[in-house]
Amino acid sequence: MGKSQASEPSTLWRNWRERVDLDEYDARFEQMAAAGQDVHGEADFIESLVPSLELDAAACRMLDAGCGTGRVAVELSNRGYPVVAIDNDVDMLKRGEAKSPSVKWELGDVTRTSLGGPFDIAYLVGNVLVYVEPTRRHLVISNIVRSLVPGGLLVCGTGFAPAFSLDGYDDWCRRAGLRLFDRYSTWGREPFLPGGDYAVSIHRLPNLT
Repeated sequence: MGKSQASEPSTLWRNWRERVDLDEYDARFEQMAAAGQDVHGEADFIESLVPSLELDAAACRMLDAGCGTGRVAVELSNRGYPVVAIDNDVDMLKRGEAKSPSVKWELGDVTRTSLGGPFDIAYLVGNVLVYVEPTRRHLVISNIVRSLVPGGLLVCGTGFAPAFSLDGYDDWCRRAGLRLFDRYSTWGREPFLPGGDYAVSIHRLPNLT
C-alpha cells in the first residue's frame, strides 16, 4: 500500500464507520454474488465507456477515487485494466490489498492528495461525495481533473445530501473544465429524469485540439 497524507474524515463518514462491520459489509456482496445477483454493474458500466476512448484494456488507466474495500477496483483489474485505488480509510484499503495485489492501493485524501496518473477514466462509486466534508466536496472534482488526460472521463454515481445538489455538482465540474457527456438514473442506464434523487453522470475533459 502506498502511503500518502490522509486527513480527518467527515462527521458523516465517522458515524457510518461506527455503525458498519467491515466483515459484514464485504460478506453482503459475496452473498449476493453467490445467489446469482449481479454485483458488478458499476464495473460493467465503466468498462462500456472504454471504446469511446479508442483504447484497449491494458492501455486504459483507471482511478478509483474513494475505493472503500475495492470491489469495483478489483473487478476492473481482473478484467485487465490498470487501476489505482485511493481511500482515506486504512482498514478498508488493507482489505482491498488482500483481495488483489495487482491494484495500486494508495492511502490519501481525494480532496488534496496528488493522485498521480495520468488517467483515462476516473470514477466515484458509492456516494463518495456525500461522505466528504461539505465545504470540501468541490475539491474532489478539481483534484481529479488534474490527473485526467485530455479527453478523459469522470464517472460519478451519487445520491444527494444537504448542501449538495445535482446542479451544484455540474457547476463544480464546469468550473473544473469538464463537460457533461451523458447521465443516467442507475448504473443499469435507466434514463435520468429531472428531480431524481440519484444520478450516474459522465463528464469529459475536452481535448486540447
